[in-house]
Amino acid sequence: MTDMDRADAVARVERLVETVEQDPMPVPVREVWVYGDVALGLDPVERLDVYVTKDMLFGRDGDREEAFRESHGIEGVGKTVDADWADQFPEHLRANANGHAAPEQCLAAHLLEPDEPIHLEVCNASFEDNVTQRLEGALAREDYTQLLDPRGVCLWVEGQRSDEAFRKLRESEFAFPPLSGALEMLGLDPEEAETAAATVEDHRTAQDGRTVRGDVL
Repeated sequence: MTDMDRADAVARVERLVETVEQDPMPVPVREVWVYGDVALGLDPVERLDVYVTKDMLFGRDGDREEAFRESHGIEGVGKTVDADWADQFPEHLRANANGHAAPEQCLAAHLLEPDEPIHLEVCNASFEDNVTQRLEGALAREDYTQLLDPRGVCLWVEGQRSDEAFRKLRESEFAFPPLSGALEMLGLDPEEAETAAATVEDHRTAQDGRTVRGDVL
């Protein structure tokens, strides 16, 4: 695992936001957040955790699906990812195990390098809503690795960048409790919160390079 200097990590997030601002995306992006080490002000940053809220296309250009099926062997282009984007950036087109265009994998290919120590979370729900949903799912399945660290910072929303959030990020001005404390604030008892926090940290440490997860709520 290759750590990043804090300044480099924040600069990397700025470049990612600039890409979202300037480039067509495979799906419409509404929000960009960071959470974990970079939000906590740690230096160096072991992994950069990024959360992207996206919209769903619902078959906007479904009539172009067959052409991409024939040319790339991928289903769903024009339905789940934008066909114009796929025309312009075919090198970033990715499919899931079933051969269908995967928005989260396409976003990761467009926004990140393969070997960067970055985890990308992609969901149609806002960060706060997904924190709650993932907590409920983790408790129901007794699988704390499914938790989403609630200590996040919104950097970009609906086309507007938060210069103040970036300033605070650079200067490590955000104040967050330990992960166990944040989980207690969400309703876990102290012992359970400590166990959950340790599980999340162990799971995160075991990851390497670029990782991505997509959720639909």
